[in-house]
Parts: sequence; C-alpha cells; structure tokens
Amino acid sequence: MIIIYVLLALLMLGILITVHEWGHFMAARLTGIPVREFSIGFGPLIKTWKSKKHETVFSVRAIPAGGYCAFYGENSPDEKEDEDPRAMRRFPVWRRLITVLMGPVMNFVLAFVVAFGFYWFSGIQQVEYGYVEITGVTAGSPADAAGLQAGDQILSVNGQDAGGVSTDGSTYRMIELTNEYKEGDPPLTIRVRRGEEERTCEVAPLYSEKEGRMLMGIGIQGTILSEQVIRLTLPQAAGYAFDLCVREGKAIVEALYNLVCTGENLDQMSGTVGVIKIVAETTRDYQLEGWLSLLIMISVNLGLVNLLPIPGLDGSQVILLLIEAVRRKPLPRKVESYITMTGFVLLILLFIVLTFHDISNMIRGA
Repeated sequence: MIIIYVLLALLMLGILITVHEWGHFMAARLTGIPVREFSIGFGPLIKTWKSKKHETVFSVRAIPAGGYCAFYGENSPDEKEDEDPRAMRRFPVWRRLITVLMGPVMNFVLAFVVAFGFYWFSGIQQVEYGYVEITGVTAGSPADAAGLQAGDQILSVNGQDAGGVSTDGSTYRMIELTNEYKEGDPPLTIRVRRGEEERTCEVAPLYSEKEGRMLMGIGIQGTILSEQVIRLTLPQAAGYAFDLCVREGKAIVEALYNLVCTGENLDQMSGTVGVIKIVAETTRDYQLEGWLSLLIMISVNLGLVNLLPIPGLDGSQVILLLIEAVRRKPLPRKVESYITMTGFVLLILLFIVLTFHDISNMIRGA
C-alpha cells in the first residue's frame, strides 16, 4: 500500500507544478507570446504532438512529478536568439511580466479552489467543548505540589470559568487563562471537580526554557459536549477558503522570515524526497482530507517561494523585468543568462543537499 501513497504524493507534485506551468502557458497565449514547448511530467518521452496553429510542441513524459513551459530564446546567452520574431525578449515588458506572474498566481488559485470545494462539499465540523480534564501530572511539578491529580476537571482559574475554548478559538479557555500568569504574580487559584467533590488549590507555574512559556506540569484533554457538521453556502465556503489560504500564507512567510533572519528550523528543511515522504505518510494516516490539506499548503508555499527574488525563480524574472521597464531597455542577454544559470546551479545544489539530508533522516529513522 505504501507504493500507492508514494504515487499519490508524486501525483500531487505533478498537479502543483503542471498548474504552475499552465499559468505561464495560458498567460502567454492570452498576451500573444509564442510557447515553444509545454510538457506534463519530465524524463523519458511517452507522447508528443505539435499544434498546427501555434507551433507549440506538447509532450507527456514518464515521471509525473513535474513539467515545464519553454519559450523561444529563453535563458540563452546568444544575442542572435533575439533575431527570431518568436523570441520572448522581443515582446513588451508588461506581457512578459503577466506571463511570469501567472505561474505563482495559479498556485494561489489552485489552493483556493481546492479549499473552496472541500468546505462546500464537506462543510465544517462544529464542536462544543466542556471543561478540560487532567490526563497526567508530572512528578515534582507545581501541579503535583498543589495536589492536582489525573482525572480532575478544571472548572475555573482565578474565579473565571475555564470551560470551552479561547476567544479566538485557537486553544482551550483554561490555557488562555493560565497563559496570563507572569513570573512574580500571586499563585493561580484553580478550582477542580474530583469525582462528586469540588476543591480549590493554588498553583504557581514555572517557566520552561524548552517550551518558552509558563507550565504547571499537567497533561490535559478537552471533553466534547456535542459536535455537528454545518453545511456552508457558496459565499461562506469562499470565505472559509480565503481565510485558510491567508493563514497558510502568513505561516509560510513567518517561517521564511525566521529561517533567513535567525536560522530557525533550518534542520527541518526538506527536499523533494522529504516532501514525498510527508505526503505519503499524511495520506496514509488521514486519507483524502490529509492529502487535500497538504495540497493546499504546498500550493500556497510554491506560489510564495517562486515570488522570492532568487535567480532561477519567477521572482528573479520579475525583478529583471522591472529593471528593464525602468531602464527602457533590457539588460544584456549574457548578464540575464548568467544570473539565471547561476540561480539554477544554486537550486540544483540545494536540491542535492536537501535530498541527502532527507535520505539521511530516513535511514536514521528506519
């Protein structure tokens, strides 16, 4: 069965990249820029045909985890390429800019459409939570010293009801209340239900360097009072889908910022092998819902990363086109070609390093 999940992971990558390249292709069609070849997949050729009207070569290749959209004279250092009336550089900057940008834009569109379809067909699950229950107490912790036990239900913190979820719905109300505690504050007054009795105890949380927050030393789980699936209208589904894509985008931008500025999570970076492993395992554990969730997240990720001003990515092409618009003439072809090829070499090296890292992690985890 793992082979099926790996194939589904490869299919996802193929869909993401094909949609990205299709964005370039359709924008080129609409702006009148000739496309030399459009390929679904890469590797050995399975089938090819040529458009009689546009002279574009279409091809289907053996490995479905990719694809490309190639233009005339693209990435060539030869100035003579510009003599071809089909060469991309002969077309106005605004046409080329739209063509370059539509790749990442289509990844955002794909994420939104998939999220919209998921919410519209599946609805949302509304869960009503009661009080949290303590599942375990760490020996020697503040909670242990205060006499809290597994099975206790936390009713209130400092006199405030601790049932349900937080104001923004991101965590339990009990956690929201305890997170307000600061070092030096009076101990928290916690009221719990134990069996048929209720009792009150005082707990002074301690700061955990590992967690980066104050902890009492307990494990908890929420008790569910009721749950139901609520069907959404089209506008509601669109709203939920948009919010999900925005949240994913913000999380990715924050992660990229932390990675560049502080090196945070550098050891958790994954290449293609790691992504395939994650998708396969998530699909195995969570089936279609897990597969679709990752497709949305990775599609937003792919769109944002491609907009980075890194040579070899779409963002770099956008910068070069904006420079050309300001100068009112393109940079020398050799300069553009060297910038792009340098980027490709660096990306290939990064791919090799990440692949080695992924395989090493798989071997250590075996």
